Amino acid sequence: MSRAPLMPKATAVWLVDNTSLTFRQIADFCQLHELEVKGIADGDVAQGIKGMDPITSGQLTREELEKGQADSGYRLKIAEPKVDIPITKAPKGPRYTPVSRRQDRPDAIAWLLRYHPELPDSQIMKLVGTTKPTIQAIRERTHWNSANIKPVDPVSLGLCSQLDLDLAVQKAAKRAAKLKQEGAPEPAGATLLPASETLAPEDAIQPQAEIVEQSEPEEALEPFANLNAEPERTEEDEEYDPDSVFAKLKALKPEDAPAEDDQQES
Repeated sequence: MSRAPLMPKATAVWLVDNTSLTFRQIADFCQLHELEVKGIADGDVAQGIKGMDPITSGQLTREELEKGQADSGYRLKIAEPKVDIPITKAPKGPRYTPVSRRQDRPDAIAWLLRYHPELPDSQIMKLVGTTKPTIQAIRERTHWNSANIKPVDPVSLGLCSQLDLDLAVQKAAKRAAKLKQEGAPEPAGATLLPASETLAPEDAIQPQAEIVEQSEPEEALEPFANLNAEPERTEEDEEYDPDSVFAKLKALKPEDAPAEDDQQES
């Protein structure tokens, strides 16, 4: 497929106004439809577009134009550029998310973190179009809206396609398998530790009696030997009846003290 001129409609406008080429020849050269070129000639299409001379811009030679005017069946060929300009691809960055769907990104990030923990942050950034601090805040539950975040499939939210999600998951699975073959440690949170590593061996477990005997000798336990024994009763703890109390009080009075009845009579 031949290359199209830099400005196809402007070139077609100039060729319609300044040459005797047929509509088909102009349409083939500018890669337009023949009816569109006819509309340009009638003034219905490309109104207000200023024509561009393809000869002065170096896209068509004068000899090629004369061949086309002489033969109505001849197809014009665009001139090869004198300087090769390499085609640069735009760098791949975060996916653009429409403004109307940006409030759904935290829900999608929470879903990916829960159901696909093997995905690295870079893949999540490409799928949802977010930033690494946002992913870290949702993972650590420090996001300002953590109370209202609910995991929702990003495909159902329209933030990415199912094909992109599947490719990202497959890529992450291959990366995890490669790391496992190389003996590298798996990322934290991917799997649980086996019971053999979390539980102590049976040989290390000692009976409770042995632990007490080893840690606390008999001399250290002597102060606690009489904890269950009944305390000795003292004289203060004995119960007294009123008669015995008054009898003791009368015994303590001096003999020469006047009696209470004598004081009342006087």
